[in-house]
Amino acid sequence: MNRINKKLQEDKKLLSIYFSAGYPTLNDTVSIIQNLEKSGVDMIEIGLPFSDPLADGPTIQASSTQALKNGMTTEILFNQLKDIRKTVSIPLIIMGYFNPILQYGVEAFCKTCQEIGIDGLIIPDLPVDVYNEHYKAIFETYGLINVFLITPQTSVERINFIDSISNGFIYMVSSASVTGSSSGFGETQTSYFKRIANMNLKNPQIIGFGISNHDTFSQATQYAKGAIIGSAFIKHLTQNGLASISKFVSQILR
Repeated sequence: MNRINKKLQEDKKLLSIYFSAGYPTLNDTVSIIQNLEKSGVDMIEIGLPFSDPLADGPTIQASSTQALKNGMTTEILFNQLKDIRKTVSIPLIIMGYFNPILQYGVEAFCKTCQEIGIDGLIIPDLPVDVYNEHYKAIFETYGLINVFLITPQTSVERINFIDSISNGFIYMVSSASVTGSSSGFGETQTSYFKRIANMNLKNPQIIGFGISNHDTFSQATQYAKGAIIGSAFIKHLTQNGLASISKFVSQILR
């Protein structure tokens, strides 16, 4: 069974952390992953930096830009992660835009992911229809879960279609804005969380965007299986360095 599916079966609310590979320095990737697991994180999203990250807010964009300046590439990331399963057992997901994956070769990318122990991919700009028609079989051949995003604007029909072709979790974007741009959830977002929860989808939902502390994590996980933190973690990393990772995680999970 895929590590993501095993993790989703656990009787707890899940914390997933996103960071940009190659930031703050090129060779920090593995240390950050190891520290996050030791600190009690359930899943990790490893951001593959891209020069035109449309869905990302300023914090993630800045970390992605710096990672590219540091020299991060798809090849280097794969090389850094080649022995990751000797020390890390939690689910690892690569989150990136489709262009670098296409340039690498979709099948070659998926094959390497399987070889090094990546469990899934999140590709915000890969349309669900295109995936279903052209790439689903490849992903499944290599045992990879592809995670799709929904927003408050996604139609019921679209959500049901995404649910029907998904086999892990659905990434529930808390708002239509970019990452890192809100603090706390208002009535509009809460009613959206409730609406999706009431659809009784077969795939659990994990909420991302706007989660930055214990309170927002608790709010989000009232209505979903887990929550994802990206911008707040990267800010903490920028200001406090790798040694402070456990402190950040313990503040969220306290």
